[in-house]
Amino acid sequence: MEEFDVTRERTKGIVGIFILITVLFFIFIIFAFYTVSQLKNTSDMSSDWMNSQANAAIAVIPVEGEIRESRKVIEMLLDAEKDKKIKAIIIRVDSPGGAVGPTQEIYEEIRRIDEKKPIYSSFGTVAASGGYYIGAGTRRIYANSGTLTGSIGVIMQLTDLSELFKFAKVKQETVKAGRYKDIGSPSRSMTEEERALLTDLLADTHKKFREDITAVRGDRLKIDINELAQGQIFSGDQAVKAGLVDEIAGLWKAGRAIHKELKLEGEFGMRFFKPRRDKVSFADLLSGGEEALSFIKHKFSGVSAPSYLYQPAQ
Repeated sequence: MEEFDVTRERTKGIVGIFILITVLFFIFIIFAFYTVSQLKNTSDMSSDWMNSQANAAIAVIPVEGEIRESRKVIEMLLDAEKDKKIKAIIIRVDSPGGAVGPTQEIYEEIRRIDEKKPIYSSFGTVAASGGYYIGAGTRRIYANSGTLTGSIGVIMQLTDLSELFKFAKVKQETVKAGRYKDIGSPSRSMTEEERALLTDLLADTHKKFREDITAVRGDRLKIDINELAQGQIFSGDQAVKAGLVDEIAGLWKAGRAIHKELKLEGEFGMRFFKPRRDKVSFADLLSGGEEALSFIKHKFSGVSAPSYLYQPAQ
């Protein structure tokens, strides 16, 4: 009987802990939803203040953080392209770069739209690798003197966990069709043949990077592109001397210069575009969690894709 009572008390304790965890989880979800909503409202108020000049003729489109997809930036570009009030576009880059494909897609849209509406770029804290690639597609680049830019190169990082697997006595079995299908697998070291194959792949991608820069800026480069494109980073001042950047100026100074250059009518003003998202919902919170998990998986998985990405030492 005594043993039954102890078991019953232990069961009640476990149930109580489970209920407590469930309640805390829902409190956390409600708090997170409220916090995100408040941040959005604050952001909207700030945007309303900056966008007080509804008839501003210059659009500012942000490219921020690591570039993993192109859709949001391209949607903003298309909106600015269709807006008849917008006479010029500034791409505000604050990014270390990112995946090759999305970066090239944004570059291509910039080149296309620039034939109809002039597009300029303004570099913030960092505009490196893929961030610089995007800026190189515009007709003029403005940067702060302390902006980190350049890093013209391609990187692909793979993780060899074979020794760790051996230590943990874990054996991974791979079934494949195709000699190179498991290239970059974390369960084994790469062969020299595989390393050469990936090196050729990156060399071809690097060549495209250099070609797209010189297609727009070839006559402004003061140093051979092959020397500039070795992955080194530059300050804004150094980039101007090398011909990678046209002028030292912050966003507002650049905007005033563009307004004057194009002889735009009315008072100077800039309209700050935002990605298409009307409201924050519970689904958005779940989506954010999925994006975070995807980012972690990308960072710690054994297989990596070539990237235009500046990666400072941690």
